[in-house]
Amino acid sequence: MESAARMHLTDGTTAVVRSAVMQQLMAMVERVARCDAAVLIVGETGSGKELVARTIHEHSLRCSKAFVDVNCAALPEHLVESELFGYEKGAFSGADGTKPGLFELADHGTILLDEIGELDIKVQAKLLRVLDGVPYYRLGGSRKVGVNVRVIAATNRNLEEEVTAGRFRSDLYHRLTQFQLHVPPLRERAEDIDALADHFLKKHCPAAHFSEDALEALRQYPWPGNVRELKNVIFKTTLNAKPGMHEFRGRDLPAVICGVPETATNQALTGNLDDMERRMIFQALDQAGGNQSKAAQQLGISSRTLRRKLQKYRALGMEGSGGVSLGTISAQQQRYFRVSIEVPIVIRDPEGEPVNATTVNVSSGGIAIRSLTSLKHDSTFDISLPLPGISSPLEAKAKLAWTSPGGLAGLSFVEIHPALERELEQWLLDKARQEGWTGSVQDQQ
Repeated sequence: MESAARMHLTDGTTAVVRSAVMQQLMAMVERVARCDAAVLIVGETGSGKELVARTIHEHSLRCSKAFVDVNCAALPEHLVESELFGYEKGAFSGADGTKPGLFELADHGTILLDEIGELDIKVQAKLLRVLDGVPYYRLGGSRKVGVNVRVIAATNRNLEEEVTAGRFRSDLYHRLTQFQLHVPPLRERAEDIDALADHFLKKHCPAAHFSEDALEALRQYPWPGNVRELKNVIFKTTLNAKPGMHEFRGRDLPAVICGVPETATNQALTGNLDDMERRMIFQALDQAGGNQSKAAQQLGISSRTLRRKLQKYRALGMEGSGGVSLGTISAQQQRYFRVSIEVPIVIRDPEGEPVNATTVNVSSGGIAIRSLTSLKHDSTFDISLPLPGISSPLEAKAKLAWTSPGGLAGLSFVEIHPALERELEQWLLDKARQEGWTGSVQDQQ
């Protein structure tokens, strides 16, 4: 895999690019930086417009001077002019002294006007004069102020449409677009996802890496929040990681990244067993773009099993259970269906101390265990147990629900990754079918 290029900026920011389109953009950035003209950077929220602006400043002759970043959308409407251009003592109530504006602070340096499309028309007029090098008055002032500032503007709006609608001055637009750069959204430069994800991961867990299934999930996600969203996702993932964790898998990522809507599991429980299985299979196929191998891997079954089930559904016109029914079970009881099984389980208390126990039974809502060690009430435990037929250990957070003599106790799940929850439900579903259960006729009506 081609290595990523890293550009270290003086403010501690690192630009990480691997895709051809971003490498081309960065080459254009270096060329633009040598001129002293205004630049307009367009792109979706979180795509990296500020990083491009900082890179322009770092490669310009003004790099040793100030870089002032202004979020125009965050400035209160009645304070925009005074913040940008400053004010004199007594200019308004509360103006107890003279304050230089942000343009003065950026003198001989660079100012980034982020979300410039949010500026009021009146402020746009004054900004145009500053761009033309005309001295201006501070608010309430009588002495003109002259500054030498390079202006970089950024926006996620279509300023041409704003000009047509009369919300943005056409002369200011043309003044700003001496150079215009477009930062493509993250979904259009998938090669950067791996590099950025690894970069953000190394900042929090230097010795860790992502498994291939985790990287594939990150690549498939559309990233509406772009690089900013990716950074936050990696931060949350590492925040929830166990101490000493060296590999992050797909199941460790937030559910939405894996293509599992938060309500998907609840929806799957509303029908009978066969309907639940069919919905899970076709949902996995939809998320995998029709790729049966990926869908089978996501469901934890073989491709051969998936093809066999699809053939059965088509032959039955998506109707019937396809098996011999020895009994029926309601949708409500499906949620409480328990499988008796004895497997070792590791339980860790909030201090991280391990408690060894053995399971008695497992359901979609929790587990019953047998242990010689008493568990604390009102505590949340990390649990991990292997289930035959499930490739990875079942991991969840649980609370003590009940105890009884003989070291028996019940733990209720309070937090479990939807991808794991879906695997557990599929496992319980298979066990129920093996026993001869199907959904009740009433549930199908």
